Amino acid sequence: MHKPSPDLPHFQTLQYQFAAHIRNPDVNAAPSDIEDRRMAIYRDLFFNNVEGFLSGNFPVLKQISSEAYWLKLARGFFDTHRCHTPYFLEIGEEFIDYVNNERESIDDDPAFLKELIHYEWVELALDASTVALPIDGLDANGDLLQGHPVQSPLAWLLSYQFPVHCIRPDFQPETPSDTPTFLIAYRNREDEVNFMEVNMVTGRLLYLLSEDEQLTGIDALTQIATEMNHPDREQVVSGGLQTLEHLRSKGILLGTSI
Repeated sequence: MHKPSPDLPHFQTLQYQFAAHIRNPDVNAAPSDIEDRRMAIYRDLFFNNVEGFLSGNFPVLKQISSEAYWLKLARGFFDTHRCHTPYFLEIGEEFIDYVNNERESIDDDPAFLKELIHYEWVELALDASTVALPIDGLDANGDLLQGHPVQSPLAWLLSYQFPVHCIRPDFQPETPSDTPTFLIAYRNREDEVNFMEVNMVTGRLLYLLSEDEQLTGIDALTQIATEMNHPDREQVVSGGLQTLEHLRSKGILLGTSI
């Protein structure tokens, strides 16, 4: 904790003591001239408010955690992290920054902790996004093989070492999977946020298309067939077209660029 200067006026020193006690009452004593009954109101109000937002952002993590572990995690964030945003909707992102860059890991941490909180944050981030879907420069019914398939800016390709979408109280893997888990998180035109698990080939396809705005669907699929050393290029293209059409039907692809 930042120590107040001894030269500060008394009221400012009191403010530092007041805030420090609210952040961590077990470590920092309350100002001596404030009744504890009144301090308790602030202690509970401030912490419960932040803990409530964390619970809403990370319900799975809270569900699989013991009460002691969860409260210790929330208290550590509340006590030591300095948020750089005044917006409650961004508390989740601040919490991720705290866990990834400030907090020291402990033995009780689940191995998938950092991936799980990212996965849980994505849903709120997409739901709250103010990004508008493009309309101009698109052919919604364009040829996905001959044209360049355009991915929705509200569709995010995610890759994890743990199957984070399957974690629950009775399934908590301790080691990463042999192969990565690929998920597409997307918000459709009805503003519903959904997740879709895809295989590595689909993940590679979306990556290639996102990296080169001139790449056609057939060129991307041909490259994948070559990378796989697949004996039947036409089979890869045919299967890939079905995948592209499916992604378009879900709103993950918006059509082709004009």
